[in-house]
Amino acid sequence: MGSAGPMDSRFVSLDVVRGIAVMGILLMNIVAFAMPPGAYFTPIAYGGDSPADIAVWATNFVFSDGKMRGLFSVLFGASMLIVIQSAEAKDENPALTHYSRMSWLLFFGALHAYAIWHGDILMLYAIIGSIAFFFRKMETHRLVVLGLILIVMHAILFGLLTWSLWMLREAAAAPGADAELIRQWTEFEAQFGPIPPDKLAEDLARYRGDYVGILSYRLGPGITEPIMANFTAAIETLGLMLLGMAGLKSGFLTGQWERAAYVRCIKIGYLIGLPLMMALAFGIIASGFDPITAFALDFTGQVLVNPAIILAHAALILYWVKSSAGSAFMDRVAAVGRAAFTNYLGTSIVCTTIFYGYGFGLYGELSRPALYIVVLGVWALMLLWSKPWLDRFRYGPLEWLWRTLARREIQPIRK
Repeated sequence: MGSAGPMDSRFVSLDVVRGIAVMGILLMNIVAFAMPPGAYFTPIAYGGDSPADIAVWATNFVFSDGKMRGLFSVLFGASMLIVIQSAEAKDENPALTHYSRMSWLLFFGALHAYAIWHGDILMLYAIIGSIAFFFRKMETHRLVVLGLILIVMHAILFGLLTWSLWMLREAAAAPGADAELIRQWTEFEAQFGPIPPDKLAEDLARYRGDYVGILSYRLGPGITEPIMANFTAAIETLGLMLLGMAGLKSGFLTGQWERAAYVRCIKIGYLIGLPLMMALAFGIIASGFDPITAFALDFTGQVLVNPAIILAHAALILYWVKSSAGSAFMDRVAAVGRAAFTNYLGTSIVCTTIFYGYGFGLYGELSRPALYIVVLGVWALMLLWSKPWLDRFRYGPLEWLWRTLARREIQPIRK
C-alpha cells in the first residue's frame, strides 16, 4: 500500500502498477459507495436490469471485479517484502519494523471502516500481512505454488458453502419447512437478489440521513459488517500476497524481465482468463441472476480464474512501463501509486461525501452507468494532486503519518 521508497528506477514499475490498482479498485467500489448492498454483486438487486446496466455489470465482472483488488493485494505483498528486506539491510529488527507497520495499519483500517466507509480492506491487509511475514524467506517457486494452493483452497471452501446454500434453499422451499430455515434462506437471498422493500427503505433512509445516524448503525447493529465482508477473502488474500512476494523476488514486478516475457504473460493470461470469465458472466446472466448460481460462479469460479487475468493485467502494465518509461502520464500514475494509502482513504472521503446524506445525498439516485462519470472525476483528482505533492514532499500525507507512527519518530517530509 505505502510507497516503495524514493522514485528509484527499480520501483517505478511497482508504483505504476499500484497506481492503476488503486484507481481500478474504484470501478467496483463505486457501486458499494452509491447503492444498497447486493447491487455490488447483481444489477437486479438495485438500479435496474436494463441492457446498459447488465453490460456495465458484465464488463466489470470480466475485467475488474476481484482483479483490481487482487492486483492491489499482490502489490501489498511485494511492498511489504521490500520494507522487510530494507530493515534487514540496515540491521534493523525486521519483525519489529513489520509488526509496527501492520499494527498502525489495523488502527487506520478500523478508523476507516467505522468512521468513514464500511468497505475497508486495510484491516484485512494488516492481519493477513502479519501472517505473510512468516513466508518472507520462502523460495520464489514455492511462494507461487503455495499462493495458488491457497486460492484453490478458498474456491473449494466456497464451493462447499454453495452446496450447503443449495441444500438450505431446498429445505426452505419444502412443504412445512422450519421457520428458522426460511428466515436463513430469505436473509441470504436478500444479499444476492432483489432487496426486500422494508430492508431497502431502511438502507436508503440510513445513508441518505445524517452522519450520527450512519455512525450509530456502524457501531451498533452493523459493527460486524466490515469484518465479515473482508475476512471471507482472507485465504485468497494471503495467496495473492505470496504471489506478490514471488513477483518481487523473480524480478517480474520490478520490470526486470524481457519485453517478450511480458508479452507471453499477457497472451497466456488473457487467452485463458477472458473466455472463462465471459462464460461465467454469461452463466450468471442466463440464470436470471439466480442467487445460488451467482454466488457459486462469483465466489468459486471467478476466484479460480482471476489469477490468470491479474497476471495479464500486471504484465500489460509492466510492458507499458518498459515501452513508455518517462512519459508525463506515466509519471502521474506512478505518483498515484506512491500515495496509494492517501488516495485509497481519500477516495472513501470524497465518495461518501458525494453519496451520503451528510454530503450531496446522491445515494441510490444515480444509474449504474452514470456512476462511472463520478469514477472519471475521482481518477482526475488522483492524477492532478499526487504528482505536484510528491514533487515537493517525500511521501503522501497518510504515508508520512503511517511511517512516523510506525517508526516512533517524526519522519522528514520535505524533499
